[in-house]
Amino acid sequence: MNSLKIVFAGTPEFARIAYKAMIDAGFSVPLVMTQPDRPAGRGMKLQASAVKQEALIQGAEVLQPLSLRLDGKYPEEAAYAKKVLEQLQPDVMVVAAYGLILPQWVLDLPKYGCLNIHASLLPRWRGAAPIQRAIEAGDTQTGIGIMQMALGLDTGDVLLEKSLSIDTQNATQLHDQLAVLGAEAIIEVLHQLGKNTLVAKPQSEEGITYAHKLEKAEAQLSWDMDTLTLWRKIRAFNPVPGVTLPLVGLQDPVKVWEAEVLSTEPKAEAGTVLSVSAEGIDVATANGVLRLLVLQKAGSKRQMVKEFVNGYRIG
Repeated sequence: MNSLKIVFAGTPEFARIAYKAMIDAGFSVPLVMTQPDRPAGRGMKLQASAVKQEALIQGAEVLQPLSLRLDGKYPEEAAYAKKVLEQLQPDVMVVAAYGLILPQWVLDLPKYGCLNIHASLLPRWRGAAPIQRAIEAGDTQTGIGIMQMALGLDTGDVLLEKSLSIDTQNATQLHDQLAVLGAEAIIEVLHQLGKNTLVAKPQSEEGITYAHKLEKAEAQLSWDMDTLTLWRKIRAFNPVPGVTLPLVGLQDPVKVWEAEVLSTEPKAEAGTVLSVSAEGIDVATANGVLRLLVLQKAGSKRQMVKEFVNGYRIG
């Protein structure tokens, strides 16, 4: 068992993978902080976060404050969290997609401060949706940064980086790869913590970009976009919020889950269906052709194109 006393703060699956890796590596994580249970699913029943579910399996204490600001909307919850943390006196807090802003008192409390597992190569893609924005922008590389947290939005010094190529992955696939990479990176940093082997590198003042939160309206696309833009957005917004496009012969737009670029040379008026087969539905874009591979009609389930075309007629 490693002697570090760690608090882990995280909420979704990305964070759970790192938390579980820390446990498997022999680190002591007596306290886990995560978002409050939220309504989810068809019945909108309260559901625990992925991190909370894992913490309960591991037998850790779970803390779910609505806020950590002592002067905020929920001061009593923040004060209770402060009391628990002060009694525990952790060596370090590891944070991954937690969802709450950490005020200065939290950043200052652990011996080694708070370390964030961030899914980009900082300072590119600070903010809420770095995985999706990297794909959408056509980046060829991304990665994981282990950052010493400061008050600004993802502005802290970087202790370790691991890079990863972006090829044809969608956001789900890239998320899963980065989650594993993030787990590996934080384990590496925790093993070095306190040994004076880590070098904190300030982020460059050049190349700063912000990964703004995803909005539903962004995923309502049109064929007058260029082929690569459409292809990247389809991948970036899979699974959330899911891209919709109009299709000749259908009253409502369809969700497009997978597609591939056939051409970046103009072929026909944007939106023209050029070919329908079991291999794909080929549609003209502003500057080329996109082949649709996995689609979903409103109120229906996802279908591979060979199933979808059985009931699809142009006009």
